[in-house]
Amino acid sequence: MHKVKIIVPPAVISIGLLLCTSSTFGTPEYAKKEKKACTVCNTKVAAEKADMVKNLNSTGTCYKDDGHSLEKCGKK
Repeated sequence: MHKVKIIVPPAVISIGLLLCTSSTFGTPEYAKKEKKACTVCNTKVAAEKADMVKNLNSTGTCYKDDGHSLEKCGKK
C-alpha cells in the first residue's frame, strides 16, 4: 500500500502532461510563416511529414490547394 501512495501521484501527473501537451512536428516552416499551430490545418500531429499530409482538415486542404496561403481559406 505504501508503494501505491508513492507511485500513483507521479504517474497521474505524467500521464496528464503527456495528454495535455502538443507536439511540434510536421511543417514548422508553415507554422512560422502563418503564426498558427499545426492543428489549425491538421486533425492530429504526427512525427512524419507524410503522415501529416494524410490528416489534413478542410483548412489544411484549402491551404495546400491555394498556394500555401490562408488568405483564401478564411481567417482562423
